[in-house]
Amino acid sequence: MRILLAEDERALSKAIIKILEKNNYSADAAFDGQEALDYLESGNYDAAILDIMMPKADGITVLKKLRAAGNNIPVLMLTAKSDIEDRVLGLDSGANDYLPKPFDTRELLARIRSITRTKTETDTKLTLGNITLDRATFELSSPAGSFRLANKEYQMMELFMHNPRQVISTDMFMEKFWGWDTEAEINVVWVYISYLRKKLTALGANIQIKSSRNAGYCLESCND
Repeated sequence: MRILLAEDERALSKAIIKILEKNNYSADAAFDGQEALDYLESGNYDAAILDIMMPKADGITVLKKLRAAGNNIPVLMLTAKSDIEDRVLGLDSGANDYLPKPFDTRELLARIRSITRTKTETDTKLTLGNITLDRATFELSSPAGSFRLANKEYQMMELFMHNPRQVISTDMFMEKFWGWDTEAEINVVWVYISYLRKKLTALGANIQIKSSRNAGYCLESCND
């Protein structure tokens, strides 16, 4: 899952980005409202965290422009403006949630999980074949054992299990989990696919990641 953080206090932005990455999110930082809009218009994000008091365009303005353009990305307002009037304004402007500063890391992560949870999700686990991915512990498991997945491994496996039997392109992986401004080479996707394949084999999985020439990868039953 890829998140855009718009926060003009660079020290705080750096700390939040570290929190997100430690908890297996991909995260990009914007430092003013216009930059946030540019990122959100051109990037493939699953959620946004917006400060209100930012230069060039405040968070409420960014939010209103997103909603006016028909962009329904989940948005969490994270701001020092904690009065009831400020919260009401943020929510009425289209925010999915509102968290005042200072905040507890556990609450921040819980609110992110809440606004990104789909209506069909009933628990923290995804299961396909004899393999289960626990989104709370980042563990990939089968009756034979389990592995705790690292950041990119987890994100890629989650995308696979949300989209079984669908081909996902290498470009999609790069855009969603590394971003177009990354210095990583495109073959990094193959490297992580290799890591996941080895773990699935070790778990005795009855599902596998298949490659589709010049198209991408998909997660399928071994019998497909």
